[in-house]
Amino acid sequence: MRLPRFRRYAFAARWYDQLSGERQVYRAPRRTGIAMLDLRPGDRVLDVGCGTGLNLPLLVDAVGTSGTVVGVDASAAMLDGARRRIVDAGWSNVTVLHGDAGELAQVLGDEAEFDAVLFTYCLSIIDAWRQAFDQAVQRLGAGGRVAVVDLALPTGRWSWLAPLARLACFTAGAAADREPWTLVTQAQPAAAHVVLRGGHVHCAAGPLAAREPALPQNEAD
Repeated sequence: MRLPRFRRYAFAARWYDQLSGERQVYRAPRRTGIAMLDLRPGDRVLDVGCGTGLNLPLLVDAVGTSGTVVGVDASAAMLDGARRRIVDAGWSNVTVLHGDAGELAQVLGDEAEFDAVLFTYCLSIIDAWRQAFDQAVQRLGAGGRVAVVDLALPTGRWSWLAPLARLACFTAGAAADREPWTLVTQAQPAAAHVVLRGGHVHCAAGPLAAREPALPQNEAD
């Protein structure tokens, strides 16, 4: 039986920040995606697939003490890291919730609307990824913005790095051919789309109106 993706992170959570290639490869695109959200002080942000909380310092800096950040992740072990980060930083405006991103309606309950939604390196991992995206967008208020940062295989002169990128995606349980950022670019043709790391990372962001939620289903492909 295949080990669920969120369970494989339980084994690596303690060393994830050090071994994931964050500093060398993935931090700069993370910063780019968050900058593309154009966050303002006082904004409410939903961080889907927040993991150990690597986005949290950047989001708190952007929304200030008057803003709010809510993170959601399916891995309790990864969330332990996020909670430690919150305690160490003394943030009172950050909350993380344990639950499946494909069932955000249940996880968030009566949480109010958000001004922005962020997905970093998670839609390529979540099985019900379209459902997770749609349910998050349903929580956006008027003028709400969404950003997706995710993985693909390098192209062009960088294609020689594709085997390494494929190994990184396999290790993370990520579907390298999914292209989840197109959920933003297809819904909002004016959305910004930035390609980084030789095509290994794509960032897309823009304003997005709420959509009809997708029917519950397994969308692993």
